[in-house]
Amino acid sequence: MERTLENLLYASRWLLAPIYIGLSLALVALGIKFFQEVFHILPGILAMNEADLVLVVLSLVDIALVGGLIVMVMLSGYENFVSAIDIKEGEEKLSWLGKLDAGSLKQKVAASIVAISSIHLLKAFMNAPQLLGNGDNRDDTLLMWYVIIHITFVLSALGMALVDRMNQKH
Repeated sequence: MERTLENLLYASRWLLAPIYIGLSLALVALGIKFFQEVFHILPGILAMNEADLVLVVLSLVDIALVGGLIVMVMLSGYENFVSAIDIKEGEEKLSWLGKLDAGSLKQKVAASIVAISSIHLLKAFMNAPQLLGNGDNRDDTLLMWYVIIHITFVLSALGMALVDRMNQKH
């Protein structure tokens, strides 16, 4: 009875596989959105001012970072929790594949979230003259909350890294 239960629990890890396939579909959706943005700005790129172009490029970088995060979570999660990914000899293999344990993955995800948050914060600050120009205190408060949330992400990432470092020493 115990052996059957253990085998069933172990086999249930395959319930994660459809979730990782869903992440690959999210990656496709991000790719579509990326090129939608590119095609949207192309006609007016010569008339666009530098600040607006930088904002669009930051949006594209943001999409790329989220895509990289999805790939990292999808492949590392699958390999850590479902099954090893067998790459044929001679085919290109990502250097980090098979080397990220759950703790390393958690740190990389936290660092990616901080980077994505940084881009959003930078975009908010670049839009600040338009937001703050209308004299609305709600816009000041909104910028303050962006900073607070970003600092929370940074402190969380640092805290996780510190805990992992302490665990490695013990």
